[in-house]
Amino acid sequence: MNARPPSTAIPGRGPNLNPANRFEPIHVAPDGEWLDAEFAATGSVPHPRTQFFHDATESLLTHHDSPDLGMGWGLNCYRGCEHGCAYCFARPYHDYLGWSSGLEFETKILVKSRAPALLRAELAARKWKPAPILMSGVTDCYQPAERHFRLTRQCLEVLAEFRQPVGILTKNFLVTRDLDLLAELARWQCVAVNLTIVTLDSDLAGKLEPRAARPEHRLRAIKLLADAGVPVGVMVAPVIPGLTDHELPGILAAAAAAGARRAGYVTLRLPYAVKDVFLQWLDDHEPGKKERVLSRIRDLRGGKLYDATFGTRLRGEGIFAEQISQMFEVACRRAGLNREEAPLSTAHFRRPGGVQLELL
Repeated sequence: MNARPPSTAIPGRGPNLNPANRFEPIHVAPDGEWLDAEFAATGSVPHPRTQFFHDATESLLTHHDSPDLGMGWGLNCYRGCEHGCAYCFARPYHDYLGWSSGLEFETKILVKSRAPALLRAELAARKWKPAPILMSGVTDCYQPAERHFRLTRQCLEVLAEFRQPVGILTKNFLVTRDLDLLAELARWQCVAVNLTIVTLDSDLAGKLEPRAARPEHRLRAIKLLADAGVPVGVMVAPVIPGLTDHELPGILAAAAAAGARRAGYVTLRLPYAVKDVFLQWLDDHEPGKKERVLSRIRDLRGGKLYDATFGTRLRGEGIFAEQISQMFEVACRRAGLNREEAPLSTAHFRRPGGVQLELL
């Protein structure tokens, strides 16, 4: 009798799971007997390939009015993300495309190939009132696909030409490829970069964020950015209670030593099918800690695994939320973080072409 796979985990991927799409009445799942046969023949479960699709969107900049978030404008060149992070709050966005929040989120990537041209047109429009833009607030603008498509770099070229302020949030060392453009934007107080670090444990990071840069490379990216004069900080996002929360002081200290000057954090969020994906990850990689993690999450979320209430959804509430907040504040003071503001400026914004362009 063939042995069943001891774990559903696929090397280099997030949880081997495609939760049902909440907008679709039909859910397709692999046949169990076929999976058993594949495992018996190869010793592993099938490894899906990444597919790329053209996104024919006619607009690029998006606006939000959430009181929990900072910059009101967002720019995303990709939909879906190859990093495969088990905790990614953006996974449910793939439901709107008729796909799944699970493996399909990280293997079916929509590429906005016209992003640089759309960005140029929107910034040049007279109705655009200069305001900071976040790149990317949903999926990572430096995910592996960027090495080939280079859309983030092309958008940065447009932003530098307009001297348009932008904040960048990433967990990929690839951001250092664009040091020339980032340094140019920094000259005009038009850029701030934040590296996301969830854990300093490289093995754990490899399971949580299988296709993202390892923690040591993110710290090296912080140093290179700081040395180039680019304002850089660290985002501990998410803090996973019962699993990574104890690392918060160490992450902040390491980031500050590398050159970070500002820091922030977000507590784990499990909206919609993210809950199913993360629970599967716990079963695959940390079954012994599962109950402790879920218990802490419920303590933070009023007895539930997620609460979408504005004002508390990013930090949680209750005694454990207060402990994390106090730990963060103390660690920031010790590391010398958040001692000064570094606001982005729109004072130098310009529309290339001058008066002639304004007449159009």
